[in-house]
Amino acid sequence: MNVPSFGTPPSESPFEDRLGSWKEIAAYLKRDVTTVQRWEKREGMPVHRHVHDRMGSVYAFRAELDSWMRSRNLQAELRNEDNAQLPDPPAEPPQPATSKLRTKGRFIWLLAAAVFAALAFGASYWFQRTDYFWRSPITGAKFQTVTDFGGLEQAAALSRDGHFVAFLSDRDGQMDVWVSQVGSGEFHNLTHGTVTELVNPSIRTLGFSPDASLVTFWVRKPSSGPGAGDIGIWAVPILGGEPRPYLEGVAEYDWSRDGSRLAYHTPGPGDPLFVSNGSRRAGDVPIFTAAAGLHSHFPSWAPDGSFIYFVEGALPDKLDIWRIRPAGGTPERVTSQNGLVGHPVLLDLRTLLYLAIDPDGSGPWLYGMDVERRIPHRLTSDLDRYTSLAANADGHRLALTLASPRRTLWLLRIEDSTLRAPAVAQIPLTTSTGFSPRLGPDYLVYVSATGAGEGIWKFSNGTATELWSGQGAQIFGGPAIAPDGRHIAFSVRQHGQTLLCAMQDDGTKAHIVADSLDLQGDPAWAPDGQSITTAAIDHGMPHLFRVPIDGRSAAPFVRESSVDPAWAPDGRFVVYSGPDIGTTFSVKAVTAEAAPHPLPPLTLTRGARHLCFLPGGRTLVALRGDIQHKNLWLIDLQTGAERRLTNLPPDFDIRDFDISPDGREVVLERMQERSDVVLLEIPRP
Repeated sequence: MNVPSFGTPPSESPFEDRLGSWKEIAAYLKRDVTTVQRWEKREGMPVHRHVHDRMGSVYAFRAELDSWMRSRNLQAELRNEDNAQLPDPPAEPPQPATSKLRTKGRFIWLLAAAVFAALAFGASYWFQRTDYFWRSPITGAKFQTVTDFGGLEQAAALSRDGHFVAFLSDRDGQMDVWVSQVGSGEFHNLTHGTVTELVNPSIRTLGFSPDASLVTFWVRKPSSGPGAGDIGIWAVPILGGEPRPYLEGVAEYDWSRDGSRLAYHTPGPGDPLFVSNGSRRAGDVPIFTAAAGLHSHFPSWAPDGSFIYFVEGALPDKLDIWRIRPAGGTPERVTSQNGLVGHPVLLDLRTLLYLAIDPDGSGPWLYGMDVERRIPHRLTSDLDRYTSLAANADGHRLALTLASPRRTLWLLRIEDSTLRAPAVAQIPLTTSTGFSPRLGPDYLVYVSATGAGEGIWKFSNGTATELWSGQGAQIFGGPAIAPDGRHIAFSVRQHGQTLLCAMQDDGTKAHIVADSLDLQGDPAWAPDGQSITTAAIDHGMPHLFRVPIDGRSAAPFVRESSVDPAWAPDGRFVVYSGPDIGTTFSVKAVTAEAAPHPLPPLTLTRGARHLCFLPGGRTLVALRGDIQHKNLWLIDLQTGAERRLTNLPPDFDIRDFDISPDGREVVLERMQERSDVVLLEIPRP
């Protein structure tokens, strides 16, 4: 190693002038070992090594170090005169007090800098996790009511330029497609009762062609059978005319912002998603198909065409928003709501709006999110419930459906059921709402909502009594009454967990039966009263499980997609709903040993899935009709013969029902919903 010579050569230096280690050298220069090693390596500080000795065996001479330090300080002064700054300006060795003060001051400054850096990092992390700088995109927006018809308006859509709004309305008695020029106050019925089935709340049913010359709408052709192949997109000129096919065999679509590419899905299993250059072609290959039993709806292009956003999951309320590249690949999850989610729209490349329910089941509300940070923000108050959302191309005008639902319970006797509505009597409940009704031997149980959560009530001899309630609880599916009428089971979502619970019919001895299943749909008691059959999500798909009431572990029962079981009175078999395909699902059955049980072919329309047996077990009661309006039908399970049980008016929307144990009475849950279309004008920056 070439070491510059300073003063006396090493061979002539006295031994007492020698420093024999890095520690002694560092102590002499009043620096730490790391610093003096760096000076030796980078600045040529005179340090010697023993020949043929171990690495790190070094020595230096005080005279050489003093000479080198004087030379280094001189160089520093010359550099300072030229406004240069030396990284480690050392002090003269014979000034120990000053050196200590400088070392202490440097330590304090380093400590302060470290604390400041830690605080800055923590603040930055907190700001990112809480989205502190998020600003609601609808701040300062102006609300404008478009419709005030006193009936039902829904599924609002906007043209790309935001000048026209289309919606479904029953203003003329039946549900039709309507259009209005924004600000004109004029409304035009485009279908005039020529299309019988237009309503499907699980998808975006209305839209516009890119040039706004056509209003498009989802339709299920009335002349077709119960399968999914009769679904398509039709169109009608905005100025009026005859409806005609637009995209046959397509359930939902969205044009890219430049109008050059079309994203669409068909109603087949898994809702296969396609991308084309403007039309549906027989040879198109899907870029994504949901797993068996799951659905993929609401395709929406990102403004720059880089992604297609969509809603995927299990209907009705195990859904989230995902996105995928137009060329395909692995989808990327955007939200983590795991609830009822729909109608995503992109205002710009980063601002996503959508509708979703809260974990307690309230809503749907309007939500917003920065798709890069992915922290959801609720944008509206508890008073506003929305059922549809659309935006124009530049994201500065929104169209929403503002809804106010009302649920009531009604009773009729089966011998009077062929009559019209006058034979159906409303039950005078003392609670504000009533839904998911179930009939016991001499009583009715139902679910009612309060400001703090939902509870189960019992109605008997004209008096309503609360049996169970929970803070922030959401009861899903209807309560299940045991065959002996003395026990009630129910499923509840509370504090982010789904619980299967049971209690006596007077509300006492309430307890948790299972807390480890991701429950879905209605539970049902086995005829022997020793177990409860219920669906739970397993590997992304709902399956029926058997849950013993004595505390033993739940066991898988039906391996295929299956929900909402109903046992035959003799316990020989259980019927259940299969997966939705398009807008329909099939009814199947297995024996108590889980072997397939033969049934007549039975396909029902999406909506209430509840099934009931009449005494004897030969006849099944189910809801039949379109998505919006259904009636009760009797199905003979031996012959397959069907007979209508009710003939209710078009505005009587049944959401759930039950049959009394003696088969003589029916309780109905009726949904009455008033809704209006509103516009939001978002200020431009």
